[in-house]
Amino acid sequence: MHPLDQKTIRAAFVNASRREVSDIAFAPGFDDLDWDRLDYLGWRDPKMAKRAYIVVPTVDGPVGIVLKQADAAPRSRAQCSWCQDVRLPNDVVVYGARRVGAAGRNGNTVATLICAEFQCSANVRTLPPTAYIGFDVEAARQARIAVLRERASEFALGIANGV
Repeated sequence: MHPLDQKTIRAAFVNASRREVSDIAFAPGFDDLDWDRLDYLGWRDPKMAKRAYIVVPTVDGPVGIVLKQADAAPRSRAQCSWCQDVRLPNDVVVYGARRVGAAGRNGNTVATLICAEFQCSANVRTLPPTAYIGFDVEAARQARIAVLRERASEFALGIANGV
């Protein structure tokens, strides 16, 4: 992911009011991010426990989305829809996003299961176990990274385009 400054990130939000954008609180350590190891940027609002933000690089440029964590937890151990790591060291939660435009103003949302603390980029970079003799673990890791980028981008573009 290309490095982004706070001004560019604020301008990228598609499902937020001007006030919500101006109220965005960046996570501590923002200036120390390793952008080369991120496939999307995600963080929880340090002021509001149930609010989170993601910024996803897409073919149309970065897309920022305000998320709200659902009150109910998944019934059982869930799998992240984006990184699909079956050996997750972290929790997965339901995040909802208000749709853009009239649909969003009418209260329509889209939800997905994502790693609670947005660890997907780290999860897909962990070498997978060797499935068989001759299994190319590096190729498998690169494929997981590509799939994460595709899923995150599809989600972001779906919100941005009102799909």
